[in-house]
Amino acid sequence: MEEIKVPIYLISGFLESGKTSFLNFTLQQDYFSIKGKTLLILCEEGEEEYDAKALAIKNTVIEVIENKEDLTPEKLEAMDIIHQPERVVIEFNGMWLVSEFEQMKKPAGWGIEQEIVTVDASTYQVYMANMKSLFMDMVRNADMVVFNRCQEGDPLPQYRRGIKVANQRAEVIFENEEGEMDDIFQDELPFDINADFIEILPEDYGIWFVDSMDNPENYVGKTLKFKARVMKPRGMGSKFFVPGRTAMTCCADDTTFLGYVCKSAYAPKLKPGAWVEVTAKAALEVRAEYQGEEGIVLYAENVSLCDPLQEEMVFFN
Repeated sequence: MEEIKVPIYLISGFLESGKTSFLNFTLQQDYFSIKGKTLLILCEEGEEEYDAKALAIKNTVIEVIENKEDLTPEKLEAMDIIHQPERVVIEFNGMWLVSEFEQMKKPAGWGIEQEIVTVDASTYQVYMANMKSLFMDMVRNADMVVFNRCQEGDPLPQYRRGIKVANQRAEVIFENEEGEMDDIFQDELPFDINADFIEILPEDYGIWFVDSMDNPENYVGKTLKFKARVMKPRGMGSKFFVPGRTAMTCCADDTTFLGYVCKSAYAPKLKPGAWVEVTAKAALEVRAEYQGEEGIVLYAENVSLCDPLQEEMVFFN
């Protein structure tokens, strides 16, 4: 992969989601200051405007791309020649596919350093009901998702779980009008996290899985009991399988399997797709299946066949 010499900071989100406010604030911060020139590319015009004088002080120049057809490798190459930026910040149009820009050929040395998605919590459910595939395209490779304008009573844990199942590594931040909100997930779990034995009901599997991704250390040494479907990836070894459930990310054709590596003497007898009830103790280990990272590994104490669940799909509310 080519070394990134001109980092791109890509800020996406639907219209009026707070992209301009976020960038107006960030560009003025000392921690984001650089000596060279910043090229700010605007692909969408909202109600809020940039302070031209403030940007000039920060050695930031603006280029506007109003039409999707004008966002081309040739256009970016021309901007690179004219401005010779040290970095590029893009306020992306929420109706354009982020994935298309990710795949687009860029000037030599340019590369995406960070992707951030801003979300207006007050309109999030409306957009998810009508433009879920577009939103998931934004989120899939995002490093950070910022929910702003949050109100007391908003189902924020549900929002967070929806993001994490689409992109496990994304940092999810919630802000009200005064700033970042803390302690919004206290007492959200439908089981006793402090118990040595935790039975995970079928309807709570998604909630448990997202929490275990974020806080795997909380489950080390605990015994877990749950129902799941068997997956047997190649190359794992005869005594290993992955019990898990399927979650929908944006549509019926876009799903992901949520499960952890499990070691069991009973594994060789299991057929892929079978439903099982698993009782296992959780450990934290580095595994190739987790791309060389640490993750939960289950050591089964009991695995038994069971009837399929009436609802196989995982939900996060």
